[in-house]
Amino acid sequence: MISSNDFRTGTTIELDGQVWRVVEFLHVKPGKGSAFVRTKLKSAQSGNVVEKTFRAGEMVASALLEKSTLQHTYMEGEDFVFMDMATYEETRLTAKQIGEGRKYLKEGMEVNVVSWKDNPIEVELPNSVVLEVTETDPGVKGDTATGGTKPAIVETGAQVMVPLFISIGEKIKIDTRSDSYLGRES
Repeated sequence: MISSNDFRTGTTIELDGQVWRVVEFLHVKPGKGSAFVRTKLKSAQSGNVVEKTFRAGEMVASALLEKSTLQHTYMEGEDFVFMDMATYEETRLTAKQIGEGRKYLKEGMEVNVVSWKDNPIEVELPNSVVLEVTETDPGVKGDTATGGTKPAIVETGAQVMVPLFISIGEKIKIDTRSDSYLGRES
């Protein structure tokens, strides 16, 4: 159990049979009446965001999450197959369980899988990945880094905006949180 006074950004709680992550919180002490905590909560399963108010000091069930590092080994039909490199156990996750991050997922990549009550609820990709450009307009002499951007398709099928000088076959570093180009990788 955790007190609503101890809420911090990123705290996970159990509410109505779901796991919720505190996105924002504000302790309010009105002039008249008792103090309360106004929060924005994001569902770990669905991604929905709700606003909820708790009385100050109200006890809420804390969600105990397990985080394990797994390696994406292969695809089987629509399922992504991951392996725990310590125990060699396989875990199958659907595209819905992985979410938007699947567009950067390639074989051999290690990810953190967050589980609650032995059910995977979230997949955390590395903050940046290095992928090869497979499709883009050709670069022209005179294109510079400050000139502009163009769309490029990388080896996993994701589309990223890159500078004009990037050409097919180059490896680029991509920020998975913002879908943005970070630079060339040698």
